Amino acid sequence: MIDFQNIEDAQTLAQAIVNTIPEPFIVLDDQFRVLAASRSFYGTFKFDPEYTRGRLLYALGDGQWDIPALRVLLETIIPEHASMEGFEVAHDFPDLGRRIMLLNARQVTYGDRSRSTILLAFTDVTDRRKIEWEKEELLKQTEQLLHQKEILLQEMQHRVANSLQIIASILLLKARAVTSEETRRDLRDAHQRVMSVAEVQRHLHVSGIDQIEVGSYLTKLCDSLASSMIGESQPIAINVIADEGRIGSDKAVGLGLIVTELVINAIKYAFPVVKPDAVILVTYEIRGPDWKLIVSDSGIGKQADGAAEPSGGLGTAIIQALAKQLDARVDMVSNSSGTSVSVTRATLRQRHSIDGQS
Repeated sequence: MIDFQNIEDAQTLAQAIVNTIPEPFIVLDDQFRVLAASRSFYGTFKFDPEYTRGRLLYALGDGQWDIPALRVLLETIIPEHASMEGFEVAHDFPDLGRRIMLLNARQVTYGDRSRSTILLAFTDVTDRRKIEWEKEELLKQTEQLLHQKEILLQEMQHRVANSLQIIASILLLKARAVTSEETRRDLRDAHQRVMSVAEVQRHLHVSGIDQIEVGSYLTKLCDSLASSMIGESQPIAINVIADEGRIGSDKAVGLGLIVTELVINAIKYAFPVVKPDAVILVTYEIRGPDWKLIVSDSGIGKQADGAAEPSGGLGTAIIQALAKQLDARVDMVSNSSGTSVSVTRATLRQRHSIDGQS
């Protein structure tokens, strides 16, 4: 402990300590008169030290410091709690204008408890609050824009769905009206593909999110295809096995269309005659950024007599185009045990590994 020779030395040290505090800081007696203040207090609020010391705090600035919130802090809160941190005051301070201050106050009671002083520190948080308000306002605007975007997206999806239904209806009407069997078949194929696009769009619309859980998505899609295309004359099971994971909605569109095209093709061509335990299997495997989609069936396989869709058909062209958009390749294996079509997306390193093994 420092052994002071006289009271003046203690006061000098106390004032030096006060002056080292970077924020505006004052010491008040129990009557709220200024005993001492830091240089930052005088500099910030433009007060003359000779005019300030010994004066009532509320009388500073020609009475402009008679702030109701400050009175509540000093006269009500401090006597009951002895200290208070982060007490926010917004006021038009002389020479400063409208500012927001955080006040930290502490009451110091001495040994005989007959005297006390109050330490009061000011922190200007005006700029900080302004930034917070601007962030809140920006967040509100962002939320409003996202809400408007969601409404517009829903409206667009609704219009797309209606347009697809109209196109599908027109194609079906044309198919019924034409006399050429080949033309009728092409129109029905076109109708089915439009309905496939509509089905994919419907599933994504129901999801309503940018990231789609792939297993649930493919299962619902295949269930819908089965209910609309598989008749009682040839029951066909469609099973889905998918690794757990999510994919972006843009990628889900391409995968959904590929699966739809391959499943429809298998339903139409793989089982020309009734076959017990007929099954179509859809698998989706994920390995980091890479993935593999396989659609296989237990049908008759690709036949030379045209029982299956020819390799150069429209469906094959659609699948190749969609796979290219997904940066994937298409491979097909077909024999008397059935047909398997795989769509694989592999990174450069894995491609080199595959090439080295071949």
